[in-house]
Amino acid sequence: MKTRALFRDDAYLTHCEAAITAVDEQGIHLDQTVFYPLGGGQAGDAGALILADGTRIAIADTRKAKFEGATPDDAVHVPAPGQETLLARLGAGERVRAEIDWERRYRHMRLHTASHLICAVLPYPVDGCSITTDYARLDLATVEPIEREVVEARLAELVGAGHSVSTQWITDEEMEQRPELVRTMSVKPPMGLGRVRLLRIENVDLQPCGGTHVRNTREIGALRVAKLEKKSARTRRLVLEFA
Repeated sequence: MKTRALFRDDAYLTHCEAAITAVDEQGIHLDQTVFYPLGGGQAGDAGALILADGTRIAIADTRKAKFEGATPDDAVHVPAPGQETLLARLGAGERVRAEIDWERRYRHMRLHTASHLICAVLPYPVDGCSITTDYARLDLATVEPIEREVVEARLAELVGAGHSVSTQWITDEEMEQRPELVRTMSVKPPMGLGRVRLLRIENVDLQPCGGTHVRNTREIGALRVAKLEKKSARTRRLVLEFA
């Protein structure tokens, strides 16, 4: 039930042809997919699987598959409720067209890249994050005061500057030698697979990340700090939304 994660190399792919490898209580497994599974704080993709006869199976969520030897790339597509009759027809080897809800995904991409900009604007460890369709939430480990206007102005500068965004891979050994790249306290880069994916925002930020991102910061658009509050004695919570 291994899955080739096409989104790792091209987050702008909206569909792909695939073969069903299994259907079980977790959902539908494919040999390759453009659907991003929930992880690293980013919500899983929704969309549809289209059968050869044109029948559409609505996918409500995507999660990491659970089986012995599974890797972060192994995804399971979770059908929306009420499709049991359709699911009963499916079998291993059947071909489908996997199509993501692009508008939803693109909002995730823009907000996820924006959260990396926050790491540059406010260089504090991240003690939790959530990337959804409507907002990006970051919990920053700091007791320092955060000025909303300063954050918004600096974000606007970075977005408007049009910094290029790209990915690169380093080995597990290289990752171990560069612990300063890890900004998150609660989510650690996946080790043990031989290589780790880094996200680079040119001249701004570099850190491990397996999520989906835009190619240029200008794509993010206008942002506002929707919430800024003291979450705990040592943590400040910041919520970003599109302006």
